[in-house]
Formats: sequence, structure tokens, C-alpha cells
Amino acid sequence: MKPSEVAHQALLSLRANRLRSVLTMLGLVIGVGAVILLIALGEGARRYIAQQVADIGSNLLIVTPGKVETRGGPVFAVGSTYPLTLEDAVTLGRRARDVEGVAPVVLGTSRIKFGGRSRDVPVIGCTESFPRIRNLYVEIGKFIRDDDVEARRRVCVIGRRVRKELFGESNPLGAWVSLGDMKFRVIGIMEGKGVSLGLDIDDIAYIPLRSAQDLFDVDRLFEIIVKARSEGSVEPARAQIGRILTRRHEGHEDFTVTSQNAILSTLMTILATFTWILAGIASISLLVGGVGIMNIMLVSVTERTLEIGLRKAVGARRTDVMRQFITEAVALSLVGGASGILFAGLGALGVRTLVPALPIAVTGWSVVLGFGFSVGVGVFFGVYPAYRASTLNPIDALRHE
Repeated sequence: MKPSEVAHQALLSLRANRLRSVLTMLGLVIGVGAVILLIALGEGARRYIAQQVADIGSNLLIVTPGKVETRGGPVFAVGSTYPLTLEDAVTLGRRARDVEGVAPVVLGTSRIKFGGRSRDVPVIGCTESFPRIRNLYVEIGKFIRDDDVEARRRVCVIGRRVRKELFGESNPLGAWVSLGDMKFRVIGIMEGKGVSLGLDIDDIAYIPLRSAQDLFDVDRLFEIIVKARSEGSVEPARAQIGRILTRRHEGHEDFTVTSQNAILSTLMTILATFTWILAGIASISLLVGGVGIMNIMLVSVTERTLEIGLRKAVGARRTDVMRQFITEAVALSLVGGASGILFAGLGALGVRTLVPALPIAVTGWSVVLGFGFSVGVGVFFGVYPAYRASTLNPIDALRHE
């Protein structure tokens, strides 16, 4: 028989048992749709996190106190012999050739008060370079200057959410707010940034670094954020930071330099692992669908034993019979796979509509993977019923009732 005749005959056979065919394909539809949707959620999360990391600045290195060690067990940080200081940050800015900018940071939490309103907010003590390195911008007023840091001026810049909670829609510029037991004058309002990597950037107060050290009664830094001149300068900059700080700390490498790319790579690896685990679990539905195809095809062989005997009696070869039943199995998997892709597309559209904040991105390769797996399952589970049909003795088949 010609391939077109085999395909036509297979479709006629499936149409003769429409309900049974639809129920058989249901496992494949759910399996393909689930695999594509879960991969789409994982890919959407990967893109979202990559964008979030990019939004905090590019080509960044983060210097933290304490040396991360691995000694045949869990990773842990050894206490720092020498704390990171503002002088360390200044030295890095002057001596590291591949460094474009340095932002020392003091971090803490304090209660901010204005009038009868108060709330706890994260407080970042920083210098003039901080917003440029972190891709943050002042919307109204101005940011902290380096002379504010040196003079220990009591000035602050607040995020949009802090402004809304304390001042409503009124202009806070020039107003005095309390942070802990100290008074600070508001000189700026930051541009809205939203939530980034779980931190609400709009819910932060920024004050001069030395004033933050006075507020929290510390003389050390929480971290130093360093911006390399280019992507290719990240590793040279890391090496220069290591040499300069080790020399300043009298030969002790009691700090850790982490690159932005390393952080992103770790997050991507974790997400990819979870995505493939979930996709693997979802693919079990495809195997269940394949078992359903095998079961139905075996039933079909039993029901059509007389037909098989007649075809063999008039000259049909074993390969003709085998090809006929494999084609029917593949047709089931093709239609099931295509329906699964449609199901996944509608599911992704529904997720975007109902939960706009949830990232989801259907990719071409995931569609090809799901559809290809569906067809492969159809072929694999259709071979045995086809082989069984092809080996029927025509005389015994003709006697079958």
C-alpha cells in the first residue's frame, strides 16, 4: 500500500472509534501541555531573575568581610581579622586600574518617624557613587554627596514607599525625620524601582555613610560594591581587589570577592535543576498516555483480527499490517501532541491574564521537545501491538469470531 493509503486507512479507523481515540489521547495532551508549561515557567523565572540582576547594575563585584572556605564539608565563612573600612574602599578606587567605581555600604534597620507616623525601614549608608553603580536615580531633589559623608551631615534620601507612608502626597523635601535617636533632613526622593530580588527598593532610606556608622555605632562596612570597567575587566578587577586588600590587611585574605555573574550563574543552575525535575515529573503523564495507546492498539488488534486475516488472505504482507497499526499509533500521538501544544498555549495565556506578575515564557525548543517526545512515545508503544498484528496466522484470523 502507498503511504497515503495507509494514512487514510489509519484515520478512518480512528474516526470509527472517536470517543475511545479522544480518551486515549488525553494522557498525551495533559503530558505535553504540562511539560511545556513547566518549562515555560522555569524559563520565565530565569529571564526575570536575569533582568533583576541586570537592573542592579552591570559588571559588579561585591566584597564582603570574612573568607569563604570549603574544607570537605559545608561552606562557611571565617571571621574577619580586619574589618572592611571606608579607607579600603577609597584605596580600591585609587589603585585598582580595572575598577570604574567603588561604593562602600553600611546596612541596618531603623525606625523612621515624621509627625505621628513611623515605620521600620532598611537604612543604607553610602557615598555619592552608590546610585550610579546600582542603577538608581533621584526623581526629586538630590542624592548624598561625598562632602555630606565627610562632614557627617544629617541628610537623607527616601524611597517612594517611605514618602507615601510618612508624607502622603505632600512634598517632604526639607522636612526633618527621625532615624533612631537622630534627626535627618530629607533632601531627595528616589525614582520608583519596585521589588528587586525580594527587596523593595522603594522602601529604603539612604544616608551619608559616616552618619550611618554613627547611627548604628559601627566603624566597619557591611560590604563594598565595585564596578569593573567592562565585562572583560571583571576578572582582572577581582585579582586587583584581592591583591590590594590583602596588602592593606597585612597579608590576611580575610574577605570574599563575589562577581555578579557568579551569583547569576548559581541562581540559573538552581532554577534549571528545578525546572527539569518538574518537567520530568510532568513527563510521566506522557508515559501513561503511551501505555494507553498500547492498550487501545492491542484491543484494536483483537477486534480487527478477522480484518487482518482477510487482508493477509488477499496478499497483504506482514510489513503492510505492521505499518498500518504503527501509523494509527503515530496518528494518535501526533494529534495528542498538537492538542497538548494548544493546551499549553492557552494555559500560558491564562496565566499571563490571571497572574500578570508570574513570569512565563513559552520557548520554541520546549514545544519541539514536548511534541517530539509525544511522537516518540506513540512509536515506541505502538510497535508491539503492530508486531502482534503482523504475526497473526491468516487461517486462524479468518476463523476468529
